[in-house]
Amino acid sequence: MTRLSQSVDRATALLTDGDLAADATVRALLAETAGRRGLDLSDLSPAEQAALIGARSQELQPSTDSLAARIVDAAAKGRPFVAKFGIDPTGAEVHLGHSVPMLILSRFQRMGHDVVFIVGDMTAKIGDPSGRSDDRPALTDEDIARNLATYREQVTPFFDFERAQFRRNSEWLGAITLPKIIEIVAQIPVSMPLQREDFRKRLELGQGLSLAELMYSVVMALDSVETECDLEVGGVDQFLNMQMCRKVMDIQGQQAEVVVATSLIEGTDGTGAKMSKSKGNYVPLTAPPGEIYGKLMSVPDRLVEPYFRALSEWLDSELAVAAERVAAGTLHPMDLKKILAGEVTAAIHGVDAAMKARDEFVARFSKRAFGEVDDLPAVEDLGQPVTEVVKALGFAKSNGDVRRVAQQNGLRLVVETDGEQEQVPLDADDTREPLDALVKAKLDGRTGDLYLKVGRKLARIPNA
Repeated sequence: MTRLSQSVDRATALLTDGDLAADATVRALLAETAGRRGLDLSDLSPAEQAALIGARSQELQPSTDSLAARIVDAAAKGRPFVAKFGIDPTGAEVHLGHSVPMLILSRFQRMGHDVVFIVGDMTAKIGDPSGRSDDRPALTDEDIARNLATYREQVTPFFDFERAQFRRNSEWLGAITLPKIIEIVAQIPVSMPLQREDFRKRLELGQGLSLAELMYSVVMALDSVETECDLEVGGVDQFLNMQMCRKVMDIQGQQAEVVVATSLIEGTDGTGAKMSKSKGNYVPLTAPPGEIYGKLMSVPDRLVEPYFRALSEWLDSELAVAAERVAAGTLHPMDLKKILAGEVTAAIHGVDAAMKARDEFVARFSKRAFGEVDDLPAVEDLGQPVTEVVKALGFAKSNGDVRRVAQQNGLRLVVETDGEQEQVPLDADDTREPLDALVKAKLDGRTGDLYLKVGRKLARIPNA
């Protein structure tokens, strides 16, 4: 029996028979499942390793069997199996969306393979065009240096950099000569990058598309050539880029890498858009435990299972047990979401911090009386429009974010009197109105302690 299967048996026992609303059971479960992030997986056979990776891949090319064969071949030749992941430092924060492929890469390290984490300080100067509707402004060297300054520290919860490589692709791309580039691109048909739907749409709409963007995937492929990698992992939005990596490796006389593309997780706002810094619907790895926990608790219930699949070490069999208990009424969906929030928080900050965040969340949001919560922020200027009030509180980044919360029925005025609450929803049109005017119009003279509720966030409204 492998170490992983033993862990699954222990967790399944807790999931099957434990009181999953009880702190002691949740702590034991988190210690088991979050502890797998450091579990030695080297006792898995090549076929078991490939199956574990394949179970969390949206695309795996050429196949799971070919991945197992590649692992066997590396061992037979007495060489390390090399897996890599790359990220361009287009912003200063790494977020949970990036952690989906990083979790896969960390498994390869725990299987005993060599992993390479590449920061694309050179490719960032081009900018990954994947999913973009227009060309983006170029980053300066200063921008890039500032953004990547803490990347290694941010991703340390996923990797042991005593054994993993952390590299910048300027190390080799800075030495690439024009004859070398010509040698490669002469063997790549223009139709290959132009098969991308996002490129075709931009051309049809007359939007900008630079030659540099057409070259992005070719330049990125040189990372695979340099590291002579066996496998590359990335989000499914990188699938065509990784296909180019296979092509360029073949041109350079290397065996084409195996490609593992992971699913993209939706952002925390529940709008269906992928998690993205530009949309403000992300959870940074640098966030404190309470913030990570709270943001995970704010996601729609429909995202709990896909978040578990993408962000945790749970296996499908364990998710099935939890789903059966929810269907049978022996596990409340809110308690399952609390376990998810604890799982992700523990991955970054440890089980103790996750349990403390759980306690603080329950203390803040499970009490009937908001007046019992001591550290709520307060609205400072009631004369401002609701959009400005919410942004000043730090509960949203843009007017659009505030309107979306209102459209989802998450923006409310709350009146609390003697522990009894009355909540009055505000619609998208209300967000343009001054808060003090809305209090007078919506509450119609009702008195008590006043609060503004924005999703799961809460602020006091001083009595006028």
